[in-house]
Amino acid sequence: MQQKRVLAIHDISCVGKCSLTVALPIISATGIECSGMPTAVLSTHTGGFTGFTYRDLTEDMVPITDHWVSLGLKFEGIYTGFLGSFEQIDLVCDIIDRIGKDDGLVFVDPVMADNGMLYKIFPDTFPQGMKKLCSKADVILPNITEAVLMLGEEYHDGPYTEEYISGLLKRLAALGPKKVVLTGVNFDEKSLGAAAYDAESGEIVYAFSERIPGYYHGTGDIFSSVVVSCIMNGLSLKESIENAVDFTYNSILRTYKAGSDVKYGVNFEEGFPKLLKDMGL
Repeated sequence: MQQKRVLAIHDISCVGKCSLTVALPIISATGIECSGMPTAVLSTHTGGFTGFTYRDLTEDMVPITDHWVSLGLKFEGIYTGFLGSFEQIDLVCDIIDRIGKDDGLVFVDPVMADNGMLYKIFPDTFPQGMKKLCSKADVILPNITEAVLMLGEEYHDGPYTEEYISGLLKRLAALGPKKVVLTGVNFDEKSLGAAAYDAESGEIVYAFSERIPGYYHGTGDIFSSVVVSCIMNGLSLKESIENAVDFTYNSILRTYKAGSDVKYGVNFEEGFPKLLKDMGL
């Protein structure tokens, strides 16, 4: 069987383990060829660091795409993460149309908010732009804050009820994606995980792990990259979120036990042997 190819469209923070520096190794390790289109280059990510450099690469996205089109390149999967502007959202919509295979999959992680707040760099209208991109996706992977912002609903902290989460999943699916994966789900104070909804079958599945104290940068990107890897390898939605929750949890636990400086990201690299075994690879 010919190797599948996924395009990851994210910024690249040279230090800090998030975005492309997470997506590229995780997807590649699971046997999927992973190409990258950087939307910006930063010396570090923006959480916990000061004085970081930032170079916007919006003007390079069309020439890169044009070159790939001239080569006849098509991608079985397109996976988008943090996009810094409405212009980048529009460009990504066009890129999907130009180089995504007709039978390929589009994964959108609408990275723009957390803990009830839209990131300060974005205007209040940004969730509507991201909503447009999500309508083109086969799979979307928002956290609860991003979900309610796109739906125009009020955010509230968990624990949540199954009724609330199932309703949120179905309202998100009404935006257009066939599958919705929702992170930041908890039904009690001791656990944290994800819920997923298949709009075609009507099935809702959950996966949870023990909650570890603290805030860990890049874990959303790690989770989403594992889900992309699993689905592209033919695993079910339930297997995909179970593997993603387990891999993310163990990456955090490894970092927590080591007492590492969390702003540099979590130790996901040592988890590859178990992930590949769990995926049957």
